[in-house]
Amino acid sequence: MRFEPRLLDEIRARLSLSDIVGRRVNWDRRKTQPGKGDFWACCPFHQEKSPSFHVDDRRNRYKCFGCGASGDHFTFVCETEGLSFPEAVERLAEQAGVALPAPDPQAARREKRRAGLAEICEMAARFFQAEFAGPRGAEARAYAAKRGLDPETLGEFRFGFAPDSRDALKSYLAARDVTEAGMIEAGLLIKPDDGRPSYDRFRGRLMIPIQDDKGRVVAFGGRTLLPDGQPKYLNSPETPLFHKGAMVFNAHRAREPAFKTGEAVIVEGYLDAIALWQAGIRHVVASLGTAFTEEQVVRLWKFAPEPVICFDGDAAGVSAAHRSIDRIFPVLKSGYSFQFCFLPDGMDPDDLVRQRGLEGFHAEVGRAQSLFAVVWDREISVSRLDTPERKAALEKRFDDLIGTIRDERVRRRYQLDLRFKLSNLFFEQARSSRRDGRKGSENLSFPGTARERVAASDDFGMERLLLGLSVRYPHLLDRNFERFSRLPFGNELHLRLRDVLCRIVDDLEATPVADLTSSLDEPLRDIMHEMLLETIGLQEQKKAEFFVLNHRFPLLKSNPPEDFVEAAFLHFLDLLELNALEAELSTELASADEQLDEHSWRRIQALTQDLSRRREECARDEAELAERAKKIRTAPPAAAAVH
Repeated sequence: MRFEPRLLDEIRARLSLSDIVGRRVNWDRRKTQPGKGDFWACCPFHQEKSPSFHVDDRRNRYKCFGCGASGDHFTFVCETEGLSFPEAVERLAEQAGVALPAPDPQAARREKRRAGLAEICEMAARFFQAEFAGPRGAEARAYAAKRGLDPETLGEFRFGFAPDSRDALKSYLAARDVTEAGMIEAGLLIKPDDGRPSYDRFRGRLMIPIQDDKGRVVAFGGRTLLPDGQPKYLNSPETPLFHKGAMVFNAHRAREPAFKTGEAVIVEGYLDAIALWQAGIRHVVASLGTAFTEEQVVRLWKFAPEPVICFDGDAAGVSAAHRSIDRIFPVLKSGYSFQFCFLPDGMDPDDLVRQRGLEGFHAEVGRAQSLFAVVWDREISVSRLDTPERKAALEKRFDDLIGTIRDERVRRRYQLDLRFKLSNLFFEQARSSRRDGRKGSENLSFPGTARERVAASDDFGMERLLLGLSVRYPHLLDRNFERFSRLPFGNELHLRLRDVLCRIVDDLEATPVADLTSSLDEPLRDIMHEMLLETIGLQEQKKAEFFVLNHRFPLLKSNPPEDFVEAAFLHFLDLLELNALEAELSTELASADEQLDEHSWRRIQALTQDLSRRREECARDEAELAERAKKIRTAPPAAAAVH
């Protein structure tokens, strides 16, 4: 339905955006100024500790300066309640007391036709339910019992049975004045092209109705009850009511639980979804046997920002995950992605819940991989990197995939993370090759030797920490590129590494990573190795403990929120700049001992004032970071995790 701008403006005028948003957030009292229509809160679309979500009642707009989410009344309701735009308009119009116009005659005819088809599907659902409960449904009931489905679940999902007959449903519907054409259009009959009589599409199958967002039956899924019956699952064809590429199974039940928990689980089959629902996982939906479409991907984000796709851990499950990736990438956007949970080989979600219970299932979901990790594994698992040409081919595959991302911010973030991860891979490969080519262990270059190549400066530890954070969190380096590129590192090797990192970030599409890494000399290779180490596994490498990022910044082991890491990163930038400013003031004072003129005096005064101000700011920031760090260390693991 198309709505006139005047109607939408009237709804916005009658409902304040802050009232609508305020149902889902708590306003920050320090920053919010209700009299000016200026409201601030922590963003409802991503995890954060400090409020960066802004609502402007005067302009009827909201914007998060953290994840980039923005919109108006209707966008917010769509994004937080999983409604389509027309549904959001209808709901807000009702709240505002605004009458909606009657649909145009053509739309009214389409809706009447759809309503007629839905009525036919509803009649078919009642027929299948009656057959399931009757004498002919004994085998179907036995199968449902074997799957552990209880009477409440069977009734909720309206399980049915299609008799093994050519015209059982056809005769039932015809006796109720349903035309043959209507049955065919609803996808319930098949009409042969050779002129033979039409016949029931579903025969001898356990029947499960597929319902739309309003709970109306619009299609069916039928499972064969024969051990070797094919196809195993049969869905209704495309109809005016049923579009496989736009629907997911159980959406109308899962929508509200998903919003309340902020989580959604996607499984491959509707019987798996039903088993999880019965076990208490109410935020579960299922695909309908087809590869994800972009429309389904966007729709799933209305349930949760990062739904977990739960596949079997066998080759077919991994293959299905890989196929879905290519559909997801083009529509990726800030704050929205997917996670992938590969179940133990030979198990489906139903098996897992029955054998290990809810805790076992949640444990597996808790180990879900990020979309980036699955993409990386997919490409690396089929790659040989023993020649420059093969390395270039790997980079090109990644570049081609990432190039499909339409959201510029997300695309750049993937490019950055990928280049640093490829750098790590190529560094380690080159290091391994050099190690294999040496004889004896006396020449091995353990982490930590890079420090001994140049004299350590007073800021050695701080410089190394900031470089390590830049490697692990390249988006922070990208976001603060100008400041980082001008940092006056006192250590010569650190200064060279700063330039390498800036080149990686600045030449995203110009210089292949393989070319960049191959041009580095031994000292730079060693220090990059230290930067990329996450943990120390060998006791004999105790010298390296000082250089590993987790040892320099132990709080990283607690997986602090990303906004805390960014605040710490900025604080370390401030400290290095402050130290450089102190050195500059010392130089000016030393020069003033020999010759002090008015210009020099004014400069010393300005530097002193600037230094005093920045010292106070750094001390205040350090106190705030220390207080937050204390809370993070004592928080439960889930609360401290980066999302």
